[in-house]
Amino acid sequence: MSDFLAHSLFFGAGITLVCYEVGLLLRRRFRLAILNPLLLASLCVMAVIKLLGVSYPDYNSGARYLTYLLTPATVALAVPLYEQLQLLRRNLAAILGSILAGTLAGLTGIFLMSRCFGLSHQLYVSFLPKSITTAIGMGVSEELGGVTTLTVASIILTGILGNVAGEAVFHLLGIRDPIAKGLALGTGAHAIGTARALELGKVEGAMSSLSIAVAGILTVIAAPLFAKLL
Repeated sequence: MSDFLAHSLFFGAGITLVCYEVGLLLRRRFRLAILNPLLLASLCVMAVIKLLGVSYPDYNSGARYLTYLLTPATVALAVPLYEQLQLLRRNLAAILGSILAGTLAGLTGIFLMSRCFGLSHQLYVSFLPKSITTAIGMGVSEELGGVTTLTVASIILTGILGNVAGEAVFHLLGIRDPIAKGLALGTGAHAIGTARALELGKVEGAMSSLSIAVAGILTVIAAPLFAKLL
């Protein structure tokens, strides 16, 4: 049975979509931040393929079709940004400055933690792109000589943590401005954070969408420079 499922063309994509839908249903039912659909879907997929004895390469042979949609989905985030174009123009300097500060803070944090825990250069550069979208982060990691699979895992975990804990952090620090919330989620938690920002409001979603693009570009420029530090 497991061999049949493993070699089914769309098994990986099908089980991923089903698990994600289960996560959505649980989130709507209980309305708890910890019940993040992506987190629940990841855990559910791991449990299913482990239970069925399906290897990751066999699972990914079907799931990769979903990966193809990652880039166009990221590009589509430009739509809410376009709808808030006037707001962007009025606050352009502050917005760009905030994204730059957030990007440099993220890269600096990875450098300091890598030094603290004695990570190798390869592991260090694998974690550098953790706060940008997967479509860009994989390329950055590969160019710097990192472990791409580790980079993807760190990007997903960063996004989930930002999605789950973002509102709690805003409440703790007294952050109420929608622009600030959107910039924080987009710069720190990329597309997964942006999904949460879109739920908070149109302004939050637009600013988070902008942050993904700008933070990605800044990371592509700055990561090679940070890579030389360790």
